[in-house]
Amino acid sequence: MTSSMTKSAPITPLNPTHQRVAQHLVDGHNAQDIATRTGLTPNTVRQYVRDIRVSVHCPPRCKPQVLAHLLLAAEQVAPPIPERPMPELKADQLQLLRAVAEYSTPGDIALAAKIAPADLRSALDELLDEAGAADATQLVVLAHAWHLLGTRSTGTAESGTAK
Repeated sequence: MTSSMTKSAPITPLNPTHQRVAQHLVDGHNAQDIATRTGLTPNTVRQYVRDIRVSVHCPPRCKPQVLAHLLLAAEQVAPPIPERPMPELKADQLQLLRAVAEYSTPGDIALAAKIAPADLRSALDELLDEAGAADATQLVVLAHAWHLLGTRSTGTAESGTAK
């Protein structure tokens, strides 16, 4: 596993249309939902999502929560205003939160969180419950809103997303 903090090329700022689609992604919508909400065709939305991934150096197979993290960390979209207070998370939960935001495969998430792969699902379910999040993408978005996951001032993306 490579370090998740390896520097890469600068982030390409999103144009306004891509930014609107990216905001919908961060809000948890899939391509079909975005097409319906924006009046774009599903094929156009899928192309825009590919363009957005390229812009923030997110591999095609990375999970939605990793893309959301990269978009929020690069300040390409705004995090929502949290509707609930930040929960008191333990150090191991914060470590798992960061791993979920930065890695896509269960094995890499478990390794980064320093937990046994067999324990990942239950630890993640507990974290989702504690945060009041429906899924990993909403968890990452809430974590940004609560300032638990920071922004990058260097304008670089993390390479660990490919894992």
